[in-house]
Amino acid sequence: MELSRDEEEALAGKQGEALASAYRILAAIGEATGAKKLVPIKWAHVSGVNYNTIGDAGVQFLEKFSREARVAVKTTVNPMGYDRAHPEGISDKFQEKQASIVKSYERMGVTPSFTCTPYEVFDIPQKGTAVSFAESNAAVFSNSLLGLMTNKESALSALASSVTGKAPLSDLRLEEARNPKVGIEASFKFESELDYGLLGYFAGKVVKDSSVALGGIAKPSTIEAKALSAAIGTSGSCGMFTIGEGQEKISFGKKEAEAVMDELSTADDGDVITLGSPQLGMNELDYLAKMVEGKKFTKRCMIFCSKAIHNQAARIGLAGKIERSGAEFMCDSCTCLTPYVTKDKYDSVVSNSVKGAYYLNNSNKVQVALKDIKTIAKEYTE
Repeated sequence: MELSRDEEEALAGKQGEALASAYRILAAIGEATGAKKLVPIKWAHVSGVNYNTIGDAGVQFLEKFSREARVAVKTTVNPMGYDRAHPEGISDKFQEKQASIVKSYERMGVTPSFTCTPYEVFDIPQKGTAVSFAESNAAVFSNSLLGLMTNKESALSALASSVTGKAPLSDLRLEEARNPKVGIEASFKFESELDYGLLGYFAGKVVKDSSVALGGIAKPSTIEAKALSAAIGTSGSCGMFTIGEGQEKISFGKKEAEAVMDELSTADDGDVITLGSPQLGMNELDYLAKMVEGKKFTKRCMIFCSKAIHNQAARIGLAGKIERSGAEFMCDSCTCLTPYVTKDKYDSVVSNSVKGAYYLNNSNKVQVALKDIKTIAKEYTE
């Protein structure tokens, strides 16, 4: 991989150890992915914010790295582990470690967005802009629907891009990788966002390429596209979808959808409802508010969204409508890997998220009853 003189000097440590470390990461990825050079990016979105995700080693790394490193481009960050306005049930240790992570990122100059859906919170650059997104649903959504160009980055690669302002010119930053060879053909009519999530999970598992074509479906709404993007990003390495047919076709019928349900929907009912993986945006909140108006949830219902979205919803009275149903907002956090939902607190969870179900089952060791948001609102309110 060719480097400019400035990049070579940074790699050699002439601009400090933090920048040298970042360039070493990018150079290694570039070599591994066949990149010919690094290209400038306009925006980095980093993961590795939740203490449950990165642990003590991550806390220590960020504390050390942030003493010297500073972001070179707009950098936003993923959700943390809990809502600081609702510390109930969160251990002092967790709060202390989470605060250290936040302080490290803020020292580096990141925007404290704490969202996994930055495309719903911030202005979108023009199509064809190179970015570096570590959050998988954001990478898939941005590649597929917004025309941005990012690989499915790791926490470290996006962090390296944030301080260098560069990323390897490889994979989905090249047009050839964005033209799918394999297509998944749906053979039944989709009825909810959950069907799109099941399709995404299936596609991510069976397609090993960077992009996949999806046929037999209409262009998804924002709610459906978020479910689809999150599920694709959860089950495999695929980082983009197009609507249409591929050269090679794989069928996705009722049998395949039921197989995904059998894997991820491990309970018939749940002790608590969690909505927000990806975090809910204004579309979902508006939809939910209409369905629960004048009703009350019969189980505890936690809604995960960013503070920015909640503030927007509060200004127009949408948040209040939902809160009157008994639902609770947990801002700046997410269903996945949150200490709000653990085995010692709940045996099972009701959720509409395929991504959430995967992590709740495998990481939190909590069983999941997968249902679409309309069914949840109907079955669990009165």
